[in-house]
Amino acid sequence: MCVYLYIHINIHSTHTYVTLDHKTSHKGTIADQPDFDAGSDAEALYNAMKGFGSDKEAILELITSRSNAQRQEIRAAYKSQYGKDLIDDLKYELTGKFERLIVGLMRPPAYHDAKEIKDAIKGAGTDEKCLIEILTSRTNEQIHNLVAAYKDAYGRDLEEDVIGDTSGHFKKMLIVLLQGTREEDDVVSEDLVEQDAQDLYDAGEAQWGTDEAKFIMLLGNRSVTHLQLVFDEYQKIAENSIEDSIKSELSGDFERLMLAVVQCIRSKPMYFAKRLYKSMKGLGTADNTLIRIMVSRSEIDMLDIRECFRLRYEKSLYNMIQDDTSGEYKRTLLNLCGGDDDIAGEFFPEAAQIAYKMWEISAMTKVQLRGTVRPYQNFDPASDAQALRKAMKGFGTDEDTIIDIVTHRSNAQRQEIRQTFKSLLGRELMADLKSELSKNLERLILGLMMTPAEFDAKMMKKAMEGAGTDEHSLIEILVTRSNQEIQEMCSAYQNAYKKSLEDAIVSDTSGQFKRILISLAQGAREEGPVDMARALEDAQVLADACNADSGDMEDKFMSILCTRSFPHLRRVFQEFVRCSNKDFEQIIKKEMSGDFKNAMFAIVRSVKNQPSYFADRLYKAMKGLGTDDRALIRIMVSRSEIDLFNIRKEFKETHDATLHEFIQGDTSGDYRKTLLIICGGED
Repeated sequence: MCVYLYIHINIHSTHTYVTLDHKTSHKGTIADQPDFDAGSDAEALYNAMKGFGSDKEAILELITSRSNAQRQEIRAAYKSQYGKDLIDDLKYELTGKFERLIVGLMRPPAYHDAKEIKDAIKGAGTDEKCLIEILTSRTNEQIHNLVAAYKDAYGRDLEEDVIGDTSGHFKKMLIVLLQGTREEDDVVSEDLVEQDAQDLYDAGEAQWGTDEAKFIMLLGNRSVTHLQLVFDEYQKIAENSIEDSIKSELSGDFERLMLAVVQCIRSKPMYFAKRLYKSMKGLGTADNTLIRIMVSRSEIDMLDIRECFRLRYEKSLYNMIQDDTSGEYKRTLLNLCGGDDDIAGEFFPEAAQIAYKMWEISAMTKVQLRGTVRPYQNFDPASDAQALRKAMKGFGTDEDTIIDIVTHRSNAQRQEIRQTFKSLLGRELMADLKSELSKNLERLILGLMMTPAEFDAKMMKKAMEGAGTDEHSLIEILVTRSNQEIQEMCSAYQNAYKKSLEDAIVSDTSGQFKRILISLAQGAREEGPVDMARALEDAQVLADACNADSGDMEDKFMSILCTRSFPHLRRVFQEFVRCSNKDFEQIIKKEMSGDFKNAMFAIVRSVKNQPSYFADRLYKAMKGLGTDDRALIRIMVSRSEIDLFNIRKEFKETHDATLHEFIQGDTSGDYRKTLLIICGGED
């Protein structure tokens, strides 16, 4: 069967936004139960709650295998047969998150939304994220039903309650959304597309200050299809995405609200995939968010959300729920999820087309990389050398002066300071710093004072010395460095440790993993433009290697992934999807293991979006108990003049928190101060 799909694509920084306009049937995971009998189901639920204890398994299996419309019939039958309200009985019998989830499923959608909004605005604080999520993602009809349900359930006017609980431009935009008057999706005013884009540009980027009213009017009323075209046109005019402009022009809850509007215009399934991921990542789970989305989207677009989730996070929604929840609560959520996309390692037809397009854009997109540390304008190496000597002379050390000088000079300028320090004072700056500083601050400052090649060589040495090997460090460095950087690192390693880096790798690693590292350590990855014919050939070789009867899969993958240029590999991965319908990253996860798998995966992640790969490495270095300071120092030092600004943007986009906030919460003292200066901003 041929599936026709209209795909709208936009490039936002290094991200791809894809909007699906399906000309296919039901995209939910919950549908009407055939041979439905409301009376029989009401009796089954009554029996499951009768007597001492309750049969929770029977309750969750029945309720998650009926559509919401059928659940309302069951509720009516229950009342007529037993004279009791089914929701009241469920509340009495069940507890905690499981109760909230089951009761949420039993409410009509509009009443479930009304209850969520009511809970979001009652009491001392307001759950702005809940208000944003519901009001930006519902259709006109759903908004109208919500307003009516709120009035019916609480005897109050929703608009008045929102006005009483919010303020400023945030309040104004919520009120616009509450009208439910957005133009229908098929309304596109072609003659207004360019004008609207220009108006948005004039209201923000082009002037001092922002005309918020213009943003509210256009983003709150134009149709989804129209705004998608406007966003494309805006990118041409501003040479910037609408998202980046919103981030630079707006702030606080209003900024979050307008970004959510844009994300829902781009792709509601991708918006919800991000919300679900953020509800479960890290310590603790935002169960209210998780429940609300799983309940509200289970009959609408959960299949699309699952596809977007796996495309973005390289992990199935099913597996993340499985890892993050427990008991009957988990089993209910998994039933609503409807399946594990990691099992097959293949795309749904729609997702395969999205993946193909995403890799195509990755192959064409030129991303401007930006560091956070730049050369100092009024640089005087002699003055800096004298100031550093003074900061370390006598009793005590002036750490503030050391930090200020070292973090505000480029690496090339730091090397001049080292040379000048020796020629003027006859002393080794590195030795003096080492004797005056301690612990993580010493490691960080010394790392900044080394040349990039010296620093990488030291990090490689540290990763291999002692009892254990830090394989992740070896992978990270060798996968992400250019040919020139690797060759310079190898020379620095030989000079510092009187041993070749290749010999060190051979003696410290083994098997296929050793072969990958040695291949990467040659610094001989191809450079130059993509050879389209060869890209097709490479894609077919990889697809053939994935066949069950192929015994040389790892060799084939290594021969291509370790030697081809990144632009070439982007094209290869695109064509791989076309000729195999398989998810490249899932194949690696399923068919490979150990450090070899980690290395292959790191290559793919770097090819796709290297700043995102580093953002993920930084997140893992700081999440949970304890901090991997070696990884934190290594990335902050090595990327500070290359792409740390891009890494910051990726970090915030994926983790809903800034890199600055993570460093602030996870480190302390002068070490933290130095890291925050290198970070370069709060985003």
